Amino acid sequence: MLSRVAEHIYWLARYVERAENTARIVTVNANLLLDLPKGIAPGWRPLVDITGSNALFEEHYKDYGERQVVRFLIGDERNTGSILSALVSARENCRTIRDFVPREAWEMLNELYLFAREELDKGMTKGGRHAYLKRVIQGTQTINGMLSGTMLHDQGYDFLHLGRFLERADMTTRIIDVRSANLLPEETTELRPFETIQWVSVLKSLTGYQAYRRSEQVRVLRGPVLRFLFQHADFPRSVNHSAESLRDSLAKLPRNEGALRVAGRLKRTLEGVEPRRLNQQQLHAFVDDLQVGIGELHDEIARTWFPPPLVPETQSQSQG
Repeated sequence: MLSRVAEHIYWLARYVERAENTARIVTVNANLLLDLPKGIAPGWRPLVDITGSNALFEEHYKDYGERQVVRFLIGDERNTGSILSALVSARENCRTIRDFVPREAWEMLNELYLFAREELDKGMTKGGRHAYLKRVIQGTQTINGMLSGTMLHDQGYDFLHLGRFLERADMTTRIIDVRSANLLPEETTELRPFETIQWVSVLKSLTGYQAYRRSEQVRVLRGPVLRFLFQHADFPRSVNHSAESLRDSLAKLPRNEGALRVAGRLKRTLEGVEPRRLNQQQLHAFVDDLQVGIGELHDEIARTWFPPPLVPETQSQSQG
């Protein structure tokens, strides 16, 4: 497979996954703020913290109010992580490789992009936001299903998987890191019931609440939730499942020795701890180690299979 084609397929998958993930965290945050007393609700800044785009946000906005954060994450094209920007980039990557993806998938992505742009003003309003984000989530899932069900499962599909699961692992670790840091301190016993609500929101950000209840069969608690989201083998959005999927796809590609070594280190980092035993500072350090591993794996994939950039690279791990 031509390296340029592989790169476009990889980034197509990453940007589709990014649009879905961003739509999810905005939806869940709006619901969380309705469930928590105003004095302890985390507000909207944590969503920008998750994307790691605080410097860019503060360059263009004066405060982290709901309207500003929602605009930044949904429709601000200066933000490469916004839903609209992600769909623009996914569409552009798909357009250049239309011979390698099913025609129906291209048409579906184009329709979703047009919807996201044309209905953007409505999606910014409190009344129209839920329906707008729901359509984005359903659209991206349909595109992923179409690609999985109709695309040749050859090397191109392996690069599609690499992009999807690297982006997913990145977002899962970011959500856990930021959301757990915003949870109530353990000594605040009178607010303990609200801590359960926030851990439920962590699970719902990753559409994992029902899967957690079925798998763990205990009430929502910090330790079991961390173990489930980091290490569960069968939950599609756990970091462990993403790491295994990455290794499976890498194993099918030529010249894969370096990437498999990096993926192996990431897997060992993941398996080397009991998340429930980590205090908040240790958890943050653990997530940092995982983030470094995810970044190294992206770099190794790019070095091994993608052409060297002709200009300073704009699609970098830092955008994740």
